[in-house]
Amino acid sequence: MVLALLAALSLAQGDYAPGRAGTEPLDAAREARVQALGKQLRCPVCQGTSIADSPSSIARAQLDKVRELVAEGKTDDEIFAYFVARYGDFALLSPRKEGVTSLLWLMPGLMLIFGVLIIVLQVKKKPKTAAPAAAPAAAPADDPFLEAVRKDLKQ
Repeated sequence: MVLALLAALSLAQGDYAPGRAGTEPLDAAREARVQALGKQLRCPVCQGTSIADSPSSIARAQLDKVRELVAEGKTDDEIFAYFVARYGDFALLSPRKEGVTSLLWLMPGLMLIFGVLIIVLQVKKKPKTAAPAAAPAAAPADDPFLEAVRKDLKQ
């Protein structure tokens, strides 16, 4: 009884395999567009992976939705807007360069310029002239070690 139940479950699970797409591929040109769009949308399960590269079932479902929208004749911007409306800007692998995210795109360059400016200012800054140090106490002339050093230096 248990074996029959497990066999039935495994056969039924074949319909939900993550690697299988739910819709049929489109013609070659439109399917290439689906894959290109899928590479720009983030998988909600696999954080740094696109839905085109992810094996998760939700990514397969999202790729099927992209395929459906392409078949309906939607533009790339309309497809991106569809996913952003449902999942937020997180759905895009590369955030848009507008609003608050533009600051994220500009910060590395600004930090580099700021760092170079600080280095240049530090290099150009003149060191403060220190007051002359007190003259070292004169060594006695009869110091044998000092006499040996002077003798070696003269040679």
